[in-house]
Amino acid sequence: MRLRNIPGSREAIEESCFTVNEPEKNKGKWKEYFGNDHPICIEVGMGKGRFIMDMAAAHPDRNYIGIEMYSSVLIRAIQKAEAMEECPENFCFIRMDARQLEEVFDRGEVERIYLNFSDPWPKARHEDRRLTSRLFLSRYEKILAAPGKVEFKTDNQDLFSFSLEEIGAAGWTVLEVTRDLHHNEEMMRGNIMTEYEEKFSSAGNPICKLIAQPDQKIYKK
Repeated sequence: MRLRNIPGSREAIEESCFTVNEPEKNKGKWKEYFGNDHPICIEVGMGKGRFIMDMAAAHPDRNYIGIEMYSSVLIRAIQKAEAMEECPENFCFIRMDARQLEEVFDRGEVERIYLNFSDPWPKARHEDRRLTSRLFLSRYEKILAAPGKVEFKTDNQDLFSFSLEEIGAAGWTVLEVTRDLHHNEEMMRGNIMTEYEEKFSSAGNPICKLIAQPDQKIYKK
């Protein structure tokens, strides 16, 4: 859910050391930005940032970029990062619209894309806005490395069914899938929860998860 506008949030975001203000300048050079050769992973629609920061702390051998469109949400993530006693150095935030991914990341630059509890956009006329629509899958294909993957979690059963249909129609392969993540021992191994995941699972809602990969032929074009 979109938060109410917070006065001064845009200015605070621009001044934060955790934010990359002109991300398009790093296109093709994100490993240089981080100063190492580690894989680049991104979360599209990161919300308040818990997942991306916990992933960065758990996997220091990877670099993480959290993408969020709304300043009123991103500022909360920045506040969390600033409050950390030991803050990992392998993550940063970008305020941007996910439709601009190709302007910020080069072909084959991203190893993994995380989509967590994305807006379901329930009206049929808005289905292209869903982050698992064929339109967005085609965007991911243009920035994913071979063999890059997309990981998607949601408690919305209808959105999950839609996502599986779109992935199939796009010619992608579903590598792993469950409609009850927290009772799937294999897929729960190493699971990092988001704020929404903790809230919904505590309320008894089953969490759906899938891991998918584009058709490898796209990398030979």
